[in-house]
Amino acid sequence: MFDTTRRRTLEWLGIGGAASIAGCASQAPTAEDTGASTSTAQSTSTPKPTDTDRVAADPADVPDPISRSESTHHDITLTTEEVVAEIEAGVTFSYMTFDGQVPGPMIRVRQGDTVSLTLENPPESQMGHNVDFHAVYGTGGGAVATTAAPGEANGMEFQARYPGAYIYHCAVTNLDYHISSGMFGMIVVELPEGLPPVDKEFYLGQHEIYTDKGVGESGHHGFSFENMANEQPTYVVFNGEKYPFTPDRYGTLSVEQGERVRVFLVDGGPNYSSNFHPIGNVWSKGYRDGSLEPPIEKHLQTAKVPPGSCFVGEMETPVPERIKLVDHALSRVARRGLLAEIDVAGEERPEIFDPNPDTAGSEDEEGSAY
Repeated sequence: MFDTTRRRTLEWLGIGGAASIAGCASQAPTAEDTGASTSTAQSTSTPKPTDTDRVAADPADVPDPISRSESTHHDITLTTEEVVAEIEAGVTFSYMTFDGQVPGPMIRVRQGDTVSLTLENPPESQMGHNVDFHAVYGTGGGAVATTAAPGEANGMEFQARYPGAYIYHCAVTNLDYHISSGMFGMIVVELPEGLPPVDKEFYLGQHEIYTDKGVGESGHHGFSFENMANEQPTYVVFNGEKYPFTPDRYGTLSVEQGERVRVFLVDGGPNYSSNFHPIGNVWSKGYRDGSLEPPIEKHLQTAKVPPGSCFVGEMETPVPERIKLVDHALSRVARRGLLAEIDVAGEERPEIFDPNPDTAGSEDEEGSAY
């Protein structure tokens, strides 16, 4: 099914200069670059038929923590999928994804492990794709080695030599278009001793979507290269969709009172930093820029996560509540679709938080209020 001739792939993509190989474009995308008939993908007044019920990756679909004491070898395949799905009800968009989800699957390895990575690009794809791993020593993070035209597969082998949580993303010419359309994910390279144990782990990806219509305007939204160039997104979202993990969409995430929760965030961008904050809680441990080595920050309220970087945060859950995970650039929450919620189920602990205190108050023996 898949050809593996890399030279033919690069020729098909028109990659010839250093800037192109790095994934950078000095001019507007052509119709051949984008698979569209014009430099702005066409939109319609009605939604397009969808190829999938959702592109939002399940945040609970996280590989198990590493418990091995020795290094090993992994054979990993990522498949590019170009699909039409809903950003929100009645609004469709043409996504580009790894394995049909946004963000792409989390890859979890141990420092010193070796990975054989294959990127498959099905023949029905309209565009060439590749993958750049920030966890890889090598040209383009492996982007040149993995570049594949439709119907082709290419790959690389690498050793995970430095620990941390790192983004991977498509890096062909017009890489911002591909990333904004959903082509990014996370690889976690754990230290040999592993991460401290927690009870629950969740995985989220934040990015901007640049369309030719307004937020909530029904129909199919085409991609707007003009809005992307001006860094004026229509949507800013978790996992490719507006308010995905809320009661009105796919439901909230769930934990039990007293559980320690770890959240992995990858910021695909391509342009906006995240200001990652858990409303009603705090990052009791924060691993800035995905670094898993000290110093580890404690009781961090809002974490700055640049585009092309990651964050790992842990929370304690001493009281029942609904935690709202947001970007504290709050117009992105109120106006552009960025919100995920975690429900903590358990018994009230009024000594920590009392939502219904006795408003009449009480007095001590000397008559003063306390």
